[in-house]
Amino acid sequence: MFITKSFRFLRFAKNRGLSHQLMLIGLTMTLFFIFLAFLAPAFQAWGWLQNPTDSLINPIHEPPSAKYWFGTSRQGYDVFSRTVFGAQAALQVVLLATSLSMVIGVPLGMLSGYLGGRLDKVLLFLMDSIYTLPGLLLSVTLAFVVGRGILNAAIAISIAYIPQYYRVVRNHTVSVKTEVFIEAAQAMGANTWQVLSRYLFLNVIQSVPVLFTLNAADAILVLGGLGFLGLGLPEEFPEWGHDLKQALDALPTGIWWTALFPGLGMTSMVVGLSLLGEGLNELVNPRQR
Repeated sequence: MFITKSFRFLRFAKNRGLSHQLMLIGLTMTLFFIFLAFLAPAFQAWGWLQNPTDSLINPIHEPPSAKYWFGTSRQGYDVFSRTVFGAQAALQVVLLATSLSMVIGVPLGMLSGYLGGRLDKVLLFLMDSIYTLPGLLLSVTLAFVVGRGILNAAIAISIAYIPQYYRVVRNHTVSVKTEVFIEAAQAMGANTWQVLSRYLFLNVIQSVPVLFTLNAADAILVLGGLGFLGLGLPEEFPEWGHDLKQALDALPTGIWWTALFPGLGMTSMVVGLSLLGEGLNELVNPRQR
């Protein structure tokens, strides 16, 4: 059944014009990086990848070759292995960060929009205050506090996205709670939890998947910024932003490969998620085409 639905989706995307073809490209690019991230440990076990945290000592700064496809770095790391495992690190942090912000922002938005009153005013003020801060600056500040690590980086990044989920869901909730079926449920004695879970939830989360993919794309750039500043993951951990920072000193000497491939990995994943998110947005909101 899953395979049948997948083929139907592919035919639908093919026949809907350029925008849906771009979404299909974005989906393909995203699935490719998910494939790399999940199978990277297996590739290493089969001997196809070097250990990304083991220094080769020699050769250092070797250009791309048949033995080292993406060359080696100043620290003696295999750039190909670090680029592949960098996708795994990016997906782990990004999925945690966007999931945390969604799990917090969606319920708060529903409660705020449905109950209104003082709770709504306080949450609006708090979320607007967070939203006015630049996301990267807020994440850098929080990273100083929570420290390095996958979970810590995810927490530092997630705070900036909570207001986006809150505002989208709250606005939908405010418009839906006056519908007849909500008033009918209240008249039949449904309590707040029942109204939120049974009647409101599925009607106010249409834009959440779109927001999730777009935030994921942005979170990759924020994680890269944290890694570049030395605030993301531990130094020996394969992470694209950190590897780009290490490659800067070598660029003036003609060592281009240590910066090119991590940069391409980060850019490709961001482009893939962005195309997927924009395509989903057109499906959810046809008027925006």
